Amino acid sequence: MAHHVELLWNPSDVGGLGRRDRAPGRYLAYVPDELGVALPPLGEEARQAAEDALTVLARADERIGAEGGRYLNHLLVRSESISSSWIEGNRITPKKLAIAEVLDHGSRVALDVVGNVRATEEAIDALADLARAITVDDIEALQHAIEPRLRFGLREEQNWVGGPGWSPLRAEFVPPPQTEVRRLVADLAGFVTATEGNPLVRAAIAHAQFETIHPFIDGNGRTGRALIHTVLRRTDALRNTLIPISTVFAGDTDAYIAGLGAFRAEPPRLDDWVIGFARAAELAAGNAVLLSERLADLDRAVSERLVAFRDDAGRTPATPRRDAVVLRILGALAAEPVLTVEHVAERHGVSAAAAHRALVELADAGILGRTKDQRGRLICWTADRHLELVALTERSNRIGAGDTATRRPRLGPPVPARGVDAG
Repeated sequence: MAHHVELLWNPSDVGGLGRRDRAPGRYLAYVPDELGVALPPLGEEARQAAEDALTVLARADERIGAEGGRYLNHLLVRSESISSSWIEGNRITPKKLAIAEVLDHGSRVALDVVGNVRATEEAIDALADLARAITVDDIEALQHAIEPRLRFGLREEQNWVGGPGWSPLRAEFVPPPQTEVRRLVADLAGFVTATEGNPLVRAAIAHAQFETIHPFIDGNGRTGRALIHTVLRRTDALRNTLIPISTVFAGDTDAYIAGLGAFRAEPPRLDDWVIGFARAAELAAGNAVLLSERLADLDRAVSERLVAFRDDAGRTPATPRRDAVVLRILGALAAEPVLTVEHVAERHGVSAAAAHRALVELADAGILGRTKDQRGRLICWTADRHLELVALTERSNRIGAGDTATRRPRLGPPVPARGVDAG
């Protein structure tokens, strides 16, 4: 049974602590019940909400398709990381992130996010393999891949969440003591390994249990979000696309905290948490489909713009040959919105001169922007309108979907200056 344990706070190292945080006292740490492997029963409303959301996810995954998912995952996972960064006080935009990823150069924050995204994608792919059972070691490795600068392994000290100071006496929530962590994570690993029942319910419970255990000193939020993707991929709920459900929660932290509170209540109000999670899943799925459709529309628009530009310039033929480098670049802009001469030459097997001519033509046509460093030197070309759509999707997810022109998220990249339709 879930329960609280009373513990003593009496810090030995009080340097830098305020008077209230130095004060000893007793606090309650919450120890959740083990999950086992079977899904618990739900009320009719929660069960139906989870079924409906699973249907929405499946339809979204089908509409986006394998080809669309190939490049959309690249954008959506980065959108999720951008949201996390803004919440943590690090101001990163889709453009800065994409440039840092291609050039392997940029601010420490941008490079950290790039590393986090790559590690998350690789870890999800590895853990989605149904031939393997997930273990405590796997969850430790997932957290370390996402936060490589942190000490490897589960925490060996008490931690806590929120509160005005640095003391569990004033925390908003105190997870279980370190002596309980390995047992609870081993149980969670078995629950994540299993695939029976509604995948959305399993993902919701796995995420809430992980955040309740808070098994690491840091990196719990990012690792907990990666577990959502892991469960949905392992259960075959999503085959093509990684839907960033947690980004919707990032825009409504009050609802998220209330949902976790319901999960931890005595007795637990699991239905409340599942209903909220299902709603977030539906909103995120809708935004993923909308982004896919808008990217397809944008790809058609820029192709038409190139033809019109060539026609106005008197180039023949106005429509490039099907194997032309410019068309190959256009066909991959959603997945590769930042380009260099070297990248294009290697990616498409052409000379540096041919790659440069194609990039210059696309820039002259107003399709690509020229990005320069502080010394005015050209460093790359960017598909700014594609990157703007990612920014708008990230903003829209964080207000629970909808038009961000009239309702804005509290934190996050500003509205793109070009004026792409908000959504």
